[in-house]
Amino acid sequence: MFEFINNDEDRGQVGIGTLIVFIAMVLVAAIAAGVLINTAGFLQSQAEATGQESTDLVSERIDVTSEVGIVGNSTSGELEAIKISVSGAAGSDQIDLSQSTIQAVGPNGQANLVFTDEPANGSSSTSDIGNASQLNASTFAVQNTDGEFVSGGDAVLDDTTDYTIVINPGAEPFGNLTVDDVYNSTGSSYTYAHQETDALAFGESDTSSLEIVSPASATTSLELTSPDLYSEDGEAVRL
Repeated sequence: MFEFINNDEDRGQVGIGTLIVFIAMVLVAAIAAGVLINTAGFLQSQAEATGQESTDLVSERIDVTSEVGIVGNSTSGELEAIKISVSGAAGSDQIDLSQSTIQAVGPNGQANLVFTDEPANGSSSTSDIGNASQLNASTFAVQNTDGEFVSGGDAVLDDTTDYTIVINPGAEPFGNLTVDDVYNSTGSSYTYAHQETDALAFGESDTSSLEIVSPASATTSLELTSPDLYSEDGEAVRL
């Protein structure tokens, strides 16, 4: 039944073949194990990154506490400033407003608003921003609790600090003033929308949709709806 190999040379050849097959199997198993370990490490890193991103989307969110407009001309029904008070969501880390954006849809189109700490005339001094009319189209500025405009390095929300986002209601997409229209060509003053012929500012009965996007891409949506009638210049109306 069994065939015995009596030749010593044949017996050695069979042993070497078996050894080669065994080594090949070990190498294949080692390579497969290495692939599995690398894949597991990659998946773990990806899962951790995804988890952190998901946490940031929930926690690194900007809360809106109030939305008001300051009436600039009650006769023409226009605002001179839109002010949005913001704070960090509960449990959030520091949120840099200078790295945030506002996606706005208004009566005069849509635009992505970015932070600025410079007035429309290009001055590098934040203190030169006196009011919202000095802000160009597609920009927003930030005020602290004392009403002072702050630079990018200071516009950071944390557990104890709140800020107010300020927008020019005369500039696109809220009004129809463009970047070139906002700053008076004489170089001595800024222009309110109602001072320009055929210019329109965000005002009575107007609506706008905003999405405030934090640096972590967490989004806060809000709707601005202006009252149907203003009673006096300088009054603050809820939007």
